[in-house]
Amino acid sequence: MDLFRSVTQSVLGAPQQDQKSTGADTVDRLIDRVQSSTLLEDRRDGCRALKAMSRKYRVLVGAHGMDTLLQVLESDRNDHEIVNYALETLVNITASEVFPEETEDSETPVDSQSSEIGEQFTEILTKRQENIALLVSLLDEFDFKVRYPTIKLLTNLLKNRPKDLQEVILVIPSGVSKLMDQLSDSREVIRNDTLLLLTQLTKSNTNLQKIVAFENAHDHLFDIIREEGYADGGVVVEDCLILMLNLLRNNPSNQTFFKEGSYIQRLTSFFTIPLDAKDGWSAQKVTNIHYMLQLVQTLVAPQNSAQVVTSCQKVMNQCGLLQALTGLLMATGVPVDILTVTITTVADMIRGNQQNQEFFADMMAPSNPPRPAIVVLLMSMVNDKQPFVLRCAVLYCFQCFLYRNQTGQAQIIQTLLPQTADVVPGAKPFPNSVTAGQLLCSGLFSLDPVSNWFAAVALSHSLVDNIAQKENMLRVQLATSVGSPPVSLMQQCTSILQAGTKIPTRLGILMLLSTWLSHCPVAVQNFLSIPTAVPYLTAHVQANEHDELEMVCQGLCALVLGLCGQFNDGSSSNFSQESLRQLVSDRIGAENFSDKLSNISRTEAYTKAAKSPQLSAKQSSDLVFDHEFCRLFKSLEVSALRAVTPQLVNGTSTEVSPAEVKKYKDIIRDQDAEMTQLREQLNKFQSDLEQLSSEKENLTSKVQQLHDENTVLKAQQGMAAGVAVANSTDTTSEASNANTEQISQQLAYVQQQLAEMTHARDYYYYEMVKKDQELTAVQNGPVQQAVAVNGLQTSVDNAAANPEMENVRKQLEDLQLVLYNKDSEIQQLKEKVAEPVANKAPKDNAAESQEIAVIQKELEAVNASKSLLEQEKTSLELQLKDVQDENSQLKAQLATASITGTNAGAVAGCTKCEDFQAELKAIQGEQEDLLVLVTDQDSKMAEYRRKLRSYGEDVTDDEDEDDEDGDYGIPDDYDDDLEDLQ
Repeated sequence: MDLFRSVTQSVLGAPQQDQKSTGADTVDRLIDRVQSSTLLEDRRDGCRALKAMSRKYRVLVGAHGMDTLLQVLESDRNDHEIVNYALETLVNITASEVFPEETEDSETPVDSQSSEIGEQFTEILTKRQENIALLVSLLDEFDFKVRYPTIKLLTNLLKNRPKDLQEVILVIPSGVSKLMDQLSDSREVIRNDTLLLLTQLTKSNTNLQKIVAFENAHDHLFDIIREEGYADGGVVVEDCLILMLNLLRNNPSNQTFFKEGSYIQRLTSFFTIPLDAKDGWSAQKVTNIHYMLQLVQTLVAPQNSAQVVTSCQKVMNQCGLLQALTGLLMATGVPVDILTVTITTVADMIRGNQQNQEFFADMMAPSNPPRPAIVVLLMSMVNDKQPFVLRCAVLYCFQCFLYRNQTGQAQIIQTLLPQTADVVPGAKPFPNSVTAGQLLCSGLFSLDPVSNWFAAVALSHSLVDNIAQKENMLRVQLATSVGSPPVSLMQQCTSILQAGTKIPTRLGILMLLSTWLSHCPVAVQNFLSIPTAVPYLTAHVQANEHDELEMVCQGLCALVLGLCGQFNDGSSSNFSQESLRQLVSDRIGAENFSDKLSNISRTEAYTKAAKSPQLSAKQSSDLVFDHEFCRLFKSLEVSALRAVTPQLVNGTSTEVSPAEVKKYKDIIRDQDAEMTQLREQLNKFQSDLEQLSSEKENLTSKVQQLHDENTVLKAQQGMAAGVAVANSTDTTSEASNANTEQISQQLAYVQQQLAEMTHARDYYYYEMVKKDQELTAVQNGPVQQAVAVNGLQTSVDNAAANPEMENVRKQLEDLQLVLYNKDSEIQQLKEKVAEPVANKAPKDNAAESQEIAVIQKELEAVNASKSLLEQEKTSLELQLKDVQDENSQLKAQLATASITGTNAGAVAGCTKCEDFQAELKAIQGEQEDLLVLVTDQDSKMAEYRRKLRSYGEDVTDDEDEDDEDGDYGIPDDYDDDLEDLQ
């Protein structure tokens, strides 16, 4: 206890008292104290000190003390204070961050791998499933000191090794249920940290997401969000929304459960918030609403199954969620990032759903005069002053509004037609002066290239899979300048291409033309009737460009030219399908045309756009392709190529010269020969492998057989003496078993002799200690008692000159010498006995018989020596008894001298005492030498026990069990005498 307190004080209170004490030594001593202390207070203090050192010396504490700390959690879990210290220590050593204490001491540098220390300790801790099960079981404790650090520790483990811990928690009975129960804890700090724990637990694990969802996680989360104040709540609302996103994202099962559990209706209350600008938008409120919108968007994302999306869209419209979001979209004072996400969310809610699309078309913006919401959004899209991400969101919303919505497409195209044109059945024009068509045309012919691209792509979506609107848009007439005759929209697009505009403008117009011309022969004839159209396309495809975007423009020109050949019905007088083929063959070349066309699908921008309908552009330079165009190109690439280059099949020319045919035949012949050779080598390798496998199996069986034999021999060696051994048919095996049993008996006999000698040595050691104490008592007595009357002087003379003490000392020395001699004899006997046991190899019967005879002779010699020692011991006991009687007489005389003593004999008594003290010092020196010999004897006895255990013999540390009467030859009154000495 004193040692532990001194160590603790040196760590916590006075670190400068022991400069030589290092952190490693201190940690080792503390860990040893926690392991070996029997008092709970000592273990608790040790854990407290380890916690204090776990930040600065967490590598040492974690490497040396992790097992000890886990043992404390298991064995002392009823004491919440020591459990708290152990858990806090584990939290520190598994933390992913670097603590400031680690960098305070310049002598302890922190390298670049310090951030990985927590992960390494986490890996060690999670290797055993029992450790995680122990931590989960600690959650049953209601005490804050236990539950809170347990949650923090599990969170650290999940951050460092998420997959490992997720797999373990899955197989722990009621593991997830116990974690979910923490959400009902009345203490907010535990509830909030449980949210973080569950967020880490449900990342990228579908099974855990399902289990957590079916444990009523949504009910708990909605209740917490309501208690915290929805969007006006703090970071707790954010944590709840992040957890809900984890449960729903890319999990169709949980999405269906969310819809069927009527949780979508509860989302409406998220957006019933004051939208006045004077209320302000705090950063936390913006974050909360952002995650709320993401939650809605997750349910209707295009990547989800169509059945789930359709059902969720229907419920959102019925419960008023769509109306609430459109109201947020049209509100004033909404931050740009919230407005952007809201537009994208509304777009997903109406995409492909006719009822929701009609609701969106009828929605009016609160402006003066009121305008349709779609017009207000398009005004933002074609305005180059608006943020780029907002314009991209508006374009996506417009695309979703027209997706599989022919009525909406007709509405947009109708606003482009002259007012005297026939009204498309089923379509109603947008009211007010500014129309969607006018806004798109103004953006198409704007000086801003980004507006050109947005307007062209928006117009192309008005034509997707709608041949009627493609033909109607041919009737659109534009007035380019005052006094000039109107021109068609297609002719104006061609003029813009030839004007050498910027790349985004050309990309948008070429994609618009590709969508317009596909599956519409009337539009193809109108395009071919423009004199400069085909020459521009041919010259552009024929050019040699190295810029990536220029090569994309060449590919788009080749596609438009291919569509003119594919959907050409021959009614045009300028270019027929055959003439276009001839033109491509003569001016461009079939191979060159194929390469230019394939440049489109080789670009990274094409791959990104083909993945998702939503625009992923972060800046204007990222605007290259649209998702619908990618889908169109994928379906028409091969057919457009064949239409103008019939000699190509799948991009490879079918006309091959005879020399090339012969060349390919030679290559095929060589490849066949090489394949045959490789097959032969493979067959050879397989046969060799089978042979090696058979040899491996044989060796494995032999090793197993030898292992079994070794196990049997070990079991036979460990049998107690006298246990019957089963008869064996093999004579060699019988001899080996008999020898083993005989050797075991001989070892037991040697062990018994060794124990008896040890008891005799201890007895004489205690006798010497007793005599030493008696002589010391005589020496330390008062002077008037030591120098009494002449009768006492005579007794002291007799005691000093008593030859019995001299004989006892000599006999003890002789006995010690005999013991040393017997030690050497026992050691030689052990070596001879251990040799056949260690080797475990069968010898011939003649050699074994000789060895057994030698051992028996040596055992007889040991027995004779033992008898001699017993006789000497009996003689010494008698002599010691006489010495005890004399000591009793001396005590009586000393007592008498204390009463009747006079000063007359003081001088003579002092002289005798001085002689007696000299004799006493000599005896004490001899006793110290004997103590050294006894210590050596103890070490040798311990070594003998260790060797006997290695031979398979049962040797107990308590030597009292080897004596039948329990006194090992020590007199019965020895204990009483020892008490008197004490």
